[in-house]
Amino acid sequence: MTIKATARITLTSSQDLPGAFGQGCALLLEGVAAERSLNRAAKRLGMAYSKAWRLVNEAEAQLGCDLILRDGARGSTLTQDGERVLAAYRELQTEVDTLLARRLPELLKQES
Repeated sequence: MTIKATARITLTSSQDLPGAFGQGCALLLEGVAAERSLNRAAKRLGMAYSKAWRLVNEAEAQLGCDLILRDGARGSTLTQDGERVLAAYRELQTEVDTLLARRLPELLKQES
C-alpha cells in the first residue's frame, strides 16, 4: 500500500469575508488566460458561470485586488495582480507538494 500526503493552499485575508483564493479559483484564472473568457473557462471546468463569477468576486474581495479584467463582449483577461497571485499560488503549491513527497517517507520510515 502506498501512502500519499496532500495539502491545499488557500489564500485569505484577515477580514471576516466569505470565500478564498484556492484551487478552484486558480483553475478558473488559468482557464481565463487560455480562453480569454470567464464563461468559457467555467464551462471547460464543468462549472456554472454564476459559481465561477462568485468564486472570482469573493477571491478579489479577500485579496483586495482585481484578478480579472472584464471587457464585456470582448471577454476577460488576467490583470497583473491576477497573474502575480496565480503564479505565487502555483509556486507555493509546488513547494508544499515537494515538501510532502520528501518528508512523508522520512516520517513513516520504520526503524529496523
